Amino acid sequence: MTVQDDRLEFEAHKRKQALALGEDKAVFAQSLDMLTALDRYDYSYLWSWMGVPIIQMPADIMATQEVIWETKPDVIIETGVARGGSVLFMASLLEVMGKGKVIGVDIDIRAHNRDTIESHPMSKRVVLIEGGSADEDTLAKVRAEIPPGSRVMVVLDSDHSRAHVLAECRAYADLVTEGCYLVVADTVIGFMTPDQTPKKRSKIWYPGDEPLSAVGDFLAGTDRFEPDPLINGKLQLSSSPGGYLRCVKE
Repeated sequence: MTVQDDRLEFEAHKRKQALALGEDKAVFAQSLDMLTALDRYDYSYLWSWMGVPIIQMPADIMATQEVIWETKPDVIIETGVARGGSVLFMASLLEVMGKGKVIGVDIDIRAHNRDTIESHPMSKRVVLIEGGSADEDTLAKVRAEIPPGSRVMVVLDSDHSRAHVLAECRAYADLVTEGCYLVVADTVIGFMTPDQTPKKRSKIWYPGDEPLSAVGDFLAGTDRFEPDPLINGKLQLSSSPGGYLRCVKE
């Protein structure tokens, strides 16, 4: 029996549905309500990657995996190391591809978290840099770790205040290469009401002083980046809807 090759149809249907989902405001409102309920149980803190806590929503882990596999960056820079699961997750994808490294930047890499990362099998693809992510001396260290001609992706997941995220966007944008992504985490806060804003955090950010506002300011001043409607469209139960920005020109 001959079975039809439906791969192209499958992908086309997937794209159509993702774009339609991105336009469904009612479903997105339900997603925000569910995230608010899940936050009572520290939902984003419940997951791990290869044994290490990864403080992410599953949808964002999948979306990040998709863009890394699609664009095949040589270097991924992440600001905000936390417990290390995210840098190790991205390092494991680079390991599968047989190339590259992740540069993790944090103002405070605590000794026990550094130990977890440096003792992990994926540590061979991780470089840790301690310092303020938007400070010029830190940026100089980051640039020194990028080989000439590298394809570069950036993930911003540190201080989520509007001013800091905007400073990071402007500081790291020039490092992102055409076709690769600048990912701004925790943009979901900008879609929430003050009552929905996660409260069980060391710092609380409210609508207007959060990453989505910074993304708006950043995009207003550049033509190098555009929100990816396909990735952002399907980000339900996600911390970063609207935060996946593709670099469209050098």
